[in-house]
Amino acid sequence: MDEEIRAHLDKERWTEALDQLLRQYQTKVFHLAFSMLGNREQAEDTAQEVFIRVWRALPAYRGASSVSTWIYSIARNTCLTALKSAGARRTVSLEDPGTRAAAERQSHPPSSPHAPDLRRLVDDLPEKQRQVVALFYLEEKSYEDVSRLLGIPLGTVKTHLHRARKELAVRWRKEHTDAVRGV
Repeated sequence: MDEEIRAHLDKERWTEALDQLLRQYQTKVFHLAFSMLGNREQAEDTAQEVFIRVWRALPAYRGASSVSTWIYSIARNTCLTALKSAGARRTVSLEDPGTRAAAERQSHPPSSPHAPDLRRLVDDLPEKQRQVVALFYLEEKSYEDVSRLLGIPLGTVKTHLHRARKELAVRWRKEHTDAVRGV
């Protein structure tokens, strides 16, 4: 698919290239935005902003990196900008990840009485760990891709993943044990 996109770009067929990019990356960009922002509406708005930026940048794309790395870099930077501006005008929202997670627990009980809610456990991780887990496991990116996309060293990616796995295991065991005991 990247070859088709590059062919459109080489022929300066921007509309066709954007159509292909949207088909291939729209969902992935939204998932990245949601994992970084923790708010569905803000993630949707940010994903749209990402593709506006991609559209404007298409003529300048030179192929120095893969198309996916280029798009994820734009998406990451757009999300970081959204986080900064959201921090400046922080308000309490029903879409707050903690509030949302609590509501989801009530509306979607675990599949078995002793099964901890993995989605909530991941949502409760520190932001950097949550981002690394989302890219590595949900988007199936390599360590190197995660490093490039988040702009952090490879060793830091591995550290965040290690700590996230360790924390998830501890929380999983605790919730499973509490559920079995009826706590």
